[in-house]
Amino acid sequence: MTSFGRVISVRGSLARVGLLAVSQMATSEVRATVGRFISIRCATSTIVAMITDVTCEDLPSSDNYIASAGVDLLGEILGGDRPKFQRGVTNYPTIGDAVELITNQELRTVYAPTGSDQINVGTLQQDRSVIAYVDVEEMLSKHFAVLGSTGVGKSTGVSLLLNEILKSRPNLRIFLLDVHNEYGRCFGDRALVLNPRNLKLPFWLFNFEEIVDVLFAGRPGVPEELDILAEVIPMAKGIYTQYQNADRVGLKRIDPKAIGYTVDTPVPYRLVDLISLIDERMGKLENRSSRIIYHKLISRIETVRNDPRYTFMFDNANVGGDTMAEVISHLFRLPANGRPMTIMQLAGFPAEVVDSVVSVLCRMAFDFGLWSDGVSPLLFVCEEAHRYAAADRNIGFGPTRKAVSRIAKEGRKYGVYLGLVTQRPAELDATIISQCNTLFAMRLANDRDQALLRSAVSDAAANLLSFVPSLGTREVLAFGEGVALPTRLRFKEVPIHQLPRSEATIATAPSVAAGHDMHFVSAVLDRWRGATSHRDVPNDPMISERPAARTLEPRPVEAPMLQPSLGLDPDRFSLLKKPLR
Repeated sequence: MTSFGRVISVRGSLARVGLLAVSQMATSEVRATVGRFISIRCATSTIVAMITDVTCEDLPSSDNYIASAGVDLLGEILGGDRPKFQRGVTNYPTIGDAVELITNQELRTVYAPTGSDQINVGTLQQDRSVIAYVDVEEMLSKHFAVLGSTGVGKSTGVSLLLNEILKSRPNLRIFLLDVHNEYGRCFGDRALVLNPRNLKLPFWLFNFEEIVDVLFAGRPGVPEELDILAEVIPMAKGIYTQYQNADRVGLKRIDPKAIGYTVDTPVPYRLVDLISLIDERMGKLENRSSRIIYHKLISRIETVRNDPRYTFMFDNANVGGDTMAEVISHLFRLPANGRPMTIMQLAGFPAEVVDSVVSVLCRMAFDFGLWSDGVSPLLFVCEEAHRYAAADRNIGFGPTRKAVSRIAKEGRKYGVYLGLVTQRPAELDATIISQCNTLFAMRLANDRDQALLRSAVSDAAANLLSFVPSLGTREVLAFGEGVALPTRLRFKEVPIHQLPRSEATIATAPSVAAGHDMHFVSAVLDRWRGATSHRDVPNDPMISERPAARTLEPRPVEAPMLQPSLGLDPDRFSLLKKPLR
C-alpha cells in the first residue's frame, strides 16, 4: 500500500497529517476529504482515524506538503494472524509515521460482527461493500434513540431497526407508541394493533394523578374536589373487595378503611360506589356552598363516564371482576402467541387523555418488569418522545415524564428497555436522552438540536456532528455502544410492505381513483363521527369486537386503522351511493 501523507503533529486524541506533494498516488485516488477513514502505520499496530478538516493554510515552509488534515484517532487494529480492532489508542503515532487510505479489508476488520447478536442495518457511506452491523445486546440494554427532522426517513429507519430486532430476538416483546398511526402494517402478523376501538384499559388501573387528569380533561384539578376523591377512592376499593369476598349474603361488613388500600393501589372499584360515597357525604352537609363542590365532582365523573370517546376505559370495566392479569397479558403479549409486538395507535384517542393513557402504559410496563425481576424483557419504543418527556417542566403531563424517566434510569435492571424517536431532541428532557447510549442521528437542521446532540456524544468523533445538517435521506450517523465506531452509514432499503404509511402512500398529488365527490366526503364524515359515538358506522371495516373480559388471547383482529391517511377504497362507498329509504 502506498502512503499519501505523514504525521506532522500529535495532541491527545487528535493528530495533523501533511499530505505529500509527490505522493505515489494520483490526486484523484487520494480524495483525502472530510469524513474519510485513514490508517496510520505505527510500529506495533495500525491506528484507524477519521479526517475532520483539510486546509492548505499555514503549511510548513518546506515544499513537501500540498495540504494538511486534522484527524481524530478512533481506535487501533492489532496485528497477528487474526487482526482485531479495539476502540481507543494505546500506542500513539510518532512524527513521520506513514498515512494511507484505509483498505477494504481493514474496514471489514473494524466492522466485523463480534458475536452472533448483530443486526445488519445498512452499509458504510465510505465503502458500500462493507455492511454496518449493530450489536443488539448493547443497543437494547443501554437504550437507544433515533433523532432526525421530518422527512429524512426516521419512521422508515425505526421500522427497519424493529424488524431486524424481531428477527434477531424473536422472543423479545416490543411495545410501540404510534402517535400518527403509521406503523400498523409494518410488522405483518407479528404485531397486535390496538386503538380505541379494540383496547380495554379499565379506569381502575389509572393511579390518582392519572384519573384526575382524565376527570379534569388535562387541566389542573380543583383542590377541594381532589381531597374528596383522595378520601373516597380507597373506600370504594375496599367496598368492591368486600363484594368479591362475600361468600354469602348477610356476612358481617368490615370497615372499608381497614382493608388498607391506598389511592394508587391497582385494584378494581366501581364508579357507582364512588358516586354513592360522595353523595352520602354531600347528604350530611348543611352548607349549600360546600354541597356545590360535591355536586360538581359527581357531574364531572358522570360526564366522563357517559362520553362515548372514553368507552375503552369505562365500558364493562368491572365485568369479570379483577381483570388486571388479562389486560396486562393482552397489552404486553404474555404469552406472545406468535405476536410479540404491540402497536398502540394513539391518533384516535381523545386529546385530553392521551397523556394519561401513555402514563399508565409506561408505568405498568416498568412495574411489571420490576415485580417480575426482569424475567421477560420488553422494549418500549416511544415515538415523538418530546411530547411525553419535555425539557420544559411546564409542558406535558408530569407523571408521563416520570414514567418514561424511570424506564430510562432504571429500566435496564428490570429488563425494560427504551427506544426514543424524536425530531426535536432539544425539547426532550436532557436526563432521559443522556441515558440512551446508542444514538442514530439523521439530518437535523435546528441549531439547538445539534448543540444538544454534541453534549450527548462523548466519543472522540464529536467532530462528525458537523455533518448532521448535510446528511442525505436515509443517511445516519451512528454513535455509542451499539456500533464499533462512530459511523456514517446508509440505512438499507425497506421492503414496500414494511414502509410506514405516511411514506408509503401519502403523496401531495391527489389520487385520481379516490373519487372526490360528496359520497367521499360523507364516508369520511361517517368514520369521523363513528370514532366519537357508540353507534356502528355503516360499512366500516374497522369495527372489531372488543376482547372478552375473561379471554387471555382475543381472536386475531385485523390491524385497525383510524386515520384517514390510508387512502379510501372507492368500492367502500357502494352502499352510500344507494338512495336512502
